[in-house]
Amino acid sequence: MFILSKHPSIANQFLAELRNVHTQKDRMRFRKNLERLGELLAYEISKTLNFESKEIETPLEKTSVLLPKDQVVLVAVLRAALPFFQGFLHVFDQAESGFIGAFREEKGDKLQVHLGYHASPELTGKVVILVDPMLATGQSCVAALNTLLQHGTPKSVHIAAAFAAPEGVSYLSSSLAFPYSLWLGALDKSLNANSYIVPGLGDAGDLAFGDKL
Repeated sequence: MFILSKHPSIANQFLAELRNVHTQKDRMRFRKNLERLGELLAYEISKTLNFESKEIETPLEKTSVLLPKDQVVLVAVLRAALPFFQGFLHVFDQAESGFIGAFREEKGDKLQVHLGYHASPELTGKVVILVDPMLATGQSCVAALNTLLQHGTPKSVHIAAAFAAPEGVSYLSSSLAFPYSLWLGALDKSLNANSYIVPGLGDAGDLAFGDKL
């Protein structure tokens, strides 16, 4: 598990602004900070890809460079993931993309996750990166991955979240029957009674796009 906030960098400023109730009022800045975190985590994930030497021609001479040879598929969990996903897309600009709609429903003291729209390319032999800014209970992440596997067997699976709760991390470990790598902006303290990450930042989708009915 990689946790970006454990390494001193400008990422901690982006994480702090995402949490801060005052800077959260600037919706455009909130989306931009999620996008920046996506770019930074995408860069870290890129180090795990397979590379091959290729010759290119500059205006002066030919030279060899190491270029990634894996085919990447980015999958966004709608709607909250869109700014975070855009950061990944800036880095993996030749990636294929998939989308899954997920929403949670509270029934008494139980939380249920429902999936709606989903679209995905063929995944067999490809590197899949599931992008969701908040890994809370982990239920939507597991449901999304199980749905994606209907489209083939990936070469590898990466799960990227800006913020995560230990409960969600544990749920992934106990629920996923295949290898995966976990990439986080920050690992927070816990979930509260409403299954929100604490200290967290609130509802990422609402902060990015406005309250929903």
